[in-house]
Amino acid sequence: MPTLPPGYTLRPVDDEFVPELLAFDRLVFPNGLDDETADRWPYPVPVDRSLAVDAPDGTLAAMHGSYEFTLNVPGATVPCAGLTWVGVHPAHRRRGLLRAMIDAHLRRSTARGEPVSALFAAEAAIYGRFGYGSAADDVRISAPRRAPLRPVPGSAELTVRFGSPDAGDTERLDAVHRAAVAGRPGAVTRDSAVLRQLRVFDPSGARHGGEPLRLATVPDHDGRLRGYALLRRHEAWEPAGPRSTVTVHEIAALDAAAAHRLWSFLLDLDLTWRVDSPRLAVDDPVLQLLVDRRATTPQLSDNLWLRLVDLPAALSARTYRAPLDLVLEVADSLVEQNAGRWRLTVGPTGSAEVTSTAAAADLALDIRELGAAYLGGRSLRALADTGLIDERTAGAVDAATVAFMSPRAPLCDWVF
Repeated sequence: MPTLPPGYTLRPVDDEFVPELLAFDRLVFPNGLDDETADRWPYPVPVDRSLAVDAPDGTLAAMHGSYEFTLNVPGATVPCAGLTWVGVHPAHRRRGLLRAMIDAHLRRSTARGEPVSALFAAEAAIYGRFGYGSAADDVRISAPRRAPLRPVPGSAELTVRFGSPDAGDTERLDAVHRAAVAGRPGAVTRDSAVLRQLRVFDPSGARHGGEPLRLATVPDHDGRLRGYALLRRHEAWEPAGPRSTVTVHEIAALDAAAAHRLWSFLLDLDLTWRVDSPRLAVDDPVLQLLVDRRATTPQLSDNLWLRLVDLPAALSARTYRAPLDLVLEVADSLVEQNAGRWRLTVGPTGSAEVTSTAAAADLALDIRELGAAYLGGRSLRALADTGLIDERTAGAVDAATVAFMSPRAPLCDWVF
């Protein structure tokens, strides 16, 4: 079990310690906030799920926390520990503090009955060695103004209201967001008041030269929201004319017509020449609606990273696309309960049973690759073709690939 170096200690935090955590975060992450803005920023992580590492001299050397999430997985939801605010003081790096914190996080997640953990990786090379697999991608596009969209029935009859969000909008926006991401593997909702408020929290010191946050909404005939977009314009002028850009921070729609109407509005704002999208799923509707996708310079990036904390509980929580009966030999250097051979049996309804077994393995893989495939967005066949999975029984990889895949691409559309 990884341990802290001599003289370093883990300790829980309380509300009185939050200002120190916020100040520490600014040392670790160069976020560019001025002092006034930083002092107003709320600490959104529950303090009872936060841990500090004290150096031998009593100063703060490292910290991390986690959210209590309910994660969408194929066909179901599962309790999830959303690892976040992980940081080590620059003067205390390369001493094993991160490894010790990850070990503490996994043990605490197990004790809380959270069979999976998820995170966004600030640096892609870090978390694979702790058993996290890259489980989803997102794509961002920069579309020229008036980029044409294919028509969608009903879109032209909808109206868009444009204004500024306020604290009173948080609950109705949250209701639309929850409905829009329902069934999308990898999605999590904002289940605390502070997380919902942060969505429209807009201090001037965090605008990076842009205007105040704007809100575009699509209501139905009864005034109920069918979709919204949170955006910011950045003014710019050149000799040839206006060159303002639109940055869309979040967009959610309950149906194709509302999504089409929102994008049609965003792509034709006066005095602008480019629209930058938020993180989109690789199968997002707008990517199918664009007449000329080549003109949008898409950028693909890793999205959610996922780790199985309790392997049998995690694998049996989701559903599968086809019947399956195979034995997995899993390596896990941090959670010894996961290591070994597991029989995964999937019935005709897609539900699964996972049991420990001494039978010969059909597939051998690391917990990292199992986490990468868990949300259904990574092909086990592709992982096997790169040598990351050892097929012991002919045909086992292809059968598992079909069973694990999801009809919708996984995505978490906000960074935690």
